[in-house]
Amino acid sequence: MNDSNWVDSDESIHHFSSQPSNSKNLYSQPKSPKFQQTLAMVETAFLASTSSLIWLINTYFPLGIILRLFFPIPIAILCLRWGSRSAFMGWLVSGLLLTVLMGPIQSILFITNYGLIGIQLGAFWRKNISWEWSIFIGAIISIFSFFFKFWLFSILTGEDLWQYSINQMTSVAEWLFLKFGTLIQPSFLLVQFFTCLLIFINSIIYLFAVHIIASMVLDKLGSPITRPPKWVQIILDY
Repeated sequence: MNDSNWVDSDESIHHFSSQPSNSKNLYSQPKSPKFQQTLAMVETAFLASTSSLIWLINTYFPLGIILRLFFPIPIAILCLRWGSRSAFMGWLVSGLLLTVLMGPIQSILFITNYGLIGIQLGAFWRKNISWEWSIFIGAIISIFSFFFKFWLFSILTGEDLWQYSINQMTSVAEWLFLKFGTLIQPSFLLVQFFTCLLIFINSIIYLFAVHIIASMVLDKLGSPITRPPKWVQIILDY
């Protein structure tokens, strides 16, 4: 195996050498390229296992939104520190671990949603792209992952789950309109539109929270992400 496949060559070295020195930096990089390649492999295995472990714990001992906020962060750290090669390797290892531990369905659900979002966030943070674009693109990935999950479970169950869900939401909307004394009957397309809008808004809120957590955690670890907008920084300073 060629160890250099784990690191994005000089780009990773340049990324860390450009950061200000800090004696508390837990991720200070040795200068030896061989040592860096070994460290990249070790961190890839460790962070991939961490991703799988967080998903496993949340599946059997759900803690609500708390652990969900950390789902994409380990893969994002890999991409931020070592580049896309290590991130994709960690993404693949996480999928294989979850396949062994929980089965292929859980593995697919993780890698097609939070795994991809982790790679995207790490790549955007590495290139210092603004929070606005990072959150927006992440939300788009989340929406596609959401519909992929519906499509997958529809195949497994032999039912059109999206159609069933929209029908149920349409019935609820009609009931609410009747309670308010309105005889308007919501159209099927309108209900679908508002459903997609709610999914998008939920994704925006989730990714904003992930950025907040990542900013606080990774700053302490010496691998800071893109600086937040000024109004967010003011809130964090308090």
